[in-house]
Amino acid sequence: MRLSPASLRLSRSPALLALALPLAAALAFSDETLDKVSKSEGYCSRILRVQGTRREGYTEFSLRVEGDPDFYKPGTSYRVTLSAAPPSYFRGFTLIALKENREGDKEEDHAGTFQIIDEEETQFMSNCPVAVTESTPRRRTRIQVFWIAPPAGTGCVILKASIVQKRIIYFQDEGSLTKKLCEQDSTFGGVTDKPILDCCACGTAKYRLTFYGNWSEKTHPKDYPRRANHWSAIIGGSHSKNYVLWEYGGYASEGVKQVAELGSPVKMEEEIRQQSDEVLTVIKAKAQWPAWQPLNVRAAPSAEFSVDRTRHLMSFLTMMGPSPDWNVGLSAEDLCTKECGWVQKVVQDLIPWDAGTDSGVTYESPNKPTIPQEKIRPLTSLDHPQSPFYDPEGGSITQVARVVIERIARKGEQCNIVPDNVDDIVADLAPEEKDEDDTPETCIYSNWSPWSACSSSTCDKGKRMRQRMLKAQLDLSVPCPDTQDFQPCTGPGCSDEDGSTCTMSEWITWSPCSISCGTGMRSRERYVKQFPEDGSVCTLPTEETEKCTVNEECSPSSCLMTEWGEWDECSATCGMGMKKRHRMVKMSPADGSMCKAETSQAEKCMMPECHTIPCLLSPWSEWSDCSVTCGKGMRTRQRMLKSLAELGDCNEELEQVEKCMLPECPIDCELTEWSQWSECNKSCGKGHMIRTRMIQMEPQFGGASCPETVQRKKCRIRKCLRNPSIQKLRWREARESRRSEQLREESDGDQFPGCRMRPWTAWSECTKLCGGGIQERYMTVKKRFKSSQFTSCKDKKEIRACHVHPC
Repeated sequence: MRLSPASLRLSRSPALLALALPLAAALAFSDETLDKVSKSEGYCSRILRVQGTRREGYTEFSLRVEGDPDFYKPGTSYRVTLSAAPPSYFRGFTLIALKENREGDKEEDHAGTFQIIDEEETQFMSNCPVAVTESTPRRRTRIQVFWIAPPAGTGCVILKASIVQKRIIYFQDEGSLTKKLCEQDSTFGGVTDKPILDCCACGTAKYRLTFYGNWSEKTHPKDYPRRANHWSAIIGGSHSKNYVLWEYGGYASEGVKQVAELGSPVKMEEEIRQQSDEVLTVIKAKAQWPAWQPLNVRAAPSAEFSVDRTRHLMSFLTMMGPSPDWNVGLSAEDLCTKECGWVQKVVQDLIPWDAGTDSGVTYESPNKPTIPQEKIRPLTSLDHPQSPFYDPEGGSITQVARVVIERIARKGEQCNIVPDNVDDIVADLAPEEKDEDDTPETCIYSNWSPWSACSSSTCDKGKRMRQRMLKAQLDLSVPCPDTQDFQPCTGPGCSDEDGSTCTMSEWITWSPCSISCGTGMRSRERYVKQFPEDGSVCTLPTEETEKCTVNEECSPSSCLMTEWGEWDECSATCGMGMKKRHRMVKMSPADGSMCKAETSQAEKCMMPECHTIPCLLSPWSEWSDCSVTCGKGMRTRQRMLKSLAELGDCNEELEQVEKCMLPECPIDCELTEWSQWSECNKSCGKGHMIRTRMIQMEPQFGGASCPETVQRKKCRIRKCLRNPSIQKLRWREARESRRSEQLREESDGDQFPGCRMRPWTAWSECTKLCGGGIQERYMTVKKRFKSSQFTSCKDKKEIRACHVHPC
């Protein structure tokens, strides 16, 4: 049986068969086909080969390898994502990896190995363990697995996916459900980025980048820094392939290093602007303090940028703070399509990467430069046991952010071969019978709003939209469909003979709401694509505004203020004056009322008496260096008296001193003195004796490590006798031993009157691995003499500190 290009490989596991069998009518399954497949002796004979539906260029489903590489490094782990663009979804899937030009009937046809991330979502096929399928048949929009690349010499590998959605099965040998990766040549030097093709698109495109931080104590609880968590200002640009801002496998520039370690975009922006011929737009967006807040409290930072044929790549980065040198971002994201058009939308989940300039392993590790500098690489869950992302099982790192890049406008004549506009796709699709509403019962919506006006005011095809609100989602594990619905439409009153037709662009997406609480305004724009042929003026509106509501639960009279600013200088140079301070209204009341909170305060200030001549002083000098090179010290600054001494006394201070704190000083290991040498462990012949000392202070902050705490040396008492009198010698030694034991007991009685004590036990294990713990040991009563008082003969306990170095 020879396969057609659209052949489908599908598991016959019970989960997927439950989906596949009802599809018999749509896919023309026959008993003969099933019998042939079941009798196959191939390596994965339980994967069905059936004729399915294939739509060329249809991209609602996609198979993506993280970083979009064209090459794989043997033995390296890659995250593979199978996703559906909303509102689409899928119920079942199959994922395999084959060597190029192989059918998959033999074990050696398959390349690399898959690793399950979420057992509730994915599992290996029962009779084809090299393939991955779903664990349960339910609606989903995304699954993820790891793929470990095969050893060197394997050659190119084809990752293939099949999708089951309603009554349609998709399988593509070429397209969005197939990914080809070839073995990386050693000359690449570790750089995993794909070669970038020339762009053939025409005109320009304008995009909006929106950054959604998802790094919070809820999503990443281990060692989460509660006080200073933030995302630094976003910096990047749209650029040509001749300029690389940053890339995996490359080295961080000085600008990238300053963003990575300090969150400062200044040097990076300077580097980008120096490449003015290779850069079209500098991308900048504000920092976020704290790192996460609900969108109804703070809008996600965004920035707009443009691309053209020569500068069609986009890169950006932002620091995850605090951290040693951890960032997120995109590198050389290509917004030009192979069909000479512009990508409509990019949605990418982001995990942190290491800039290779600092060797810290925790969020708040002290500064520790990496010398020599290392290459930029993604963080993994096995980097270091103290890492906040550490997972002993090597699982994936939960994404910390998501970036959405959405095309909002195109200008100039376009030359894309295949239409990539939403309107064009809707118009090109044949009318299909609409399925009954399969909205899950766990999703509670409001009623649909009325249809909006058509986006096209002419005979050009357009679209209209209606919306509804998601009021409640009773089961978070079941995704809810989109809250927007679109229909193709055309403008009213247009005709072929009408020469006064104005052709307008699509509406650009709505701007953020003007306020963060209550009812505000938002706007959107469009532009004239073609003026009327008769030379008349376009009267159609190019801007629309409407009311928008954010956080309905806030009080209509809520008034949010900024913090008070610093006090102004006193209004008088001598005598009595006034000084003021101010603050601003961050959010006006939603009900339109006036903000009752005061925006300024004033109070009296007293300056020197006016009949005296005020001191004339120079400005303060810069602060001196700290008086110490580590730990706590002092620093000073001075100013000069500029007025003449004979004009009057000047009591103003001319020097100021303040404390300064540098990194902690190294603390060397501290030990007790050596104990006395023990007795020889042999009564005759060769033996040894030992002495010990205790650690009083563990080394801290890079101090000298602890030397040996136990020493041993040889001892020789006398030669062992070999004659009949040796038994008498042993008796004599036994008597001496009993006598010495009696003397020790008497001495113990002096130390603990009326008691005979057992020796101290060994120290217990430390209660903490770092940050200061305790150890305990005990001495118990062996014998209590009759003459002793009960209160004077008790068990003893000692406690000492241990592992005092910081975590």
